[in-house]
Amino acid sequence: MHAAIHAFLNYLKVERNASDLTIKSYADDMSHIIEFLQEQTGSVPEPRHIEVGILRNYVAYLHECGYARTTVARRLACLRSFFRYCNREGICETNPAKPLRTPRSGRKLPHFLTTDQVGALLIAPPANVDAGLRDRAILETMYSAGLRVSEVVGLDIKDWDRSAGILRVLGKGRKERISPVGSYATKALDRWLEVRTPDEKAPEKQRSAMFLNRFGRRLTTRSIGRMLETHITTAGLTQQTTPHTLRHSFATHLLDGGADLRSVQELLGHKSLTTTQIYTHVSTRRLRETYEKAHPHAVKNRAS
Repeated sequence: MHAAIHAFLNYLKVERNASDLTIKSYADDMSHIIEFLQEQTGSVPEPRHIEVGILRNYVAYLHECGYARTTVARRLACLRSFFRYCNREGICETNPAKPLRTPRSGRKLPHFLTTDQVGALLIAPPANVDAGLRDRAILETMYSAGLRVSEVVGLDIKDWDRSAGILRVLGKGRKERISPVGSYATKALDRWLEVRTPDEKAPEKQRSAMFLNRFGRRLTTRSIGRMLETHITTAGLTQQTTPHTLRHSFATHLLDGGADLRSVQELLGHKSLTTTQIYTHVSTRRLRETYEKAHPHAVKNRAS
């Protein structure tokens, strides 16, 4: 089983070109099923000896432990992929995870900020210190281009074409896309680059990063998370705000401004249009709220 998992993870990396974060997620999910098998049977059977009944017990165990339906769904998807790989490679004859049903989960509308709230957050970092200039540049870039935190962390100086006003972004699955950079983000980046000081002794991969920590090396996703927590408090925003909230706000504001769904899909780097459609629900809800507040017959019409 351990050898099969190792081969599966290598397949994801080499053939599927999966990101390091995706591989880590799959590895963690497979470690969890290993722990379950050891507790239940006292050993770890070979993949060909694992039957659907064992996996159903595992799903029941996840529900009993109170795991969120999204977590259960993700682990089932991991198992299906693993056994599909094993079946293809002749490690096992069938895919015992195929009959398992994914739990239904109501789709949660993403949390987003109003334009005023975004404005308050963007000016929260102090402009009189280098770290504040960097944080403003990060927040402006995230909101301007709708970037994930991992994409911001992965940015290099060479990825920004200032004259064209674009960024070359490496997204999920190492898929590259071009993201526009607005004038506010451009000004913030200019000011940051004036004080940006890389550690010349660090490896090139560290020195080439667009955003650096106080040691002159590439920032981590956790560093950006801690940075945002500080500025959320300064801006007086709810703790429900996360680094991904700026991406949600980016998409919502584009649709509110009249952008078409396909364009927003391209800008976000979504593989499926279905993923992007969640933001239409957000915009529709806001339109309904505006209507009910502004139209004199709205409440009456709703009641009837």
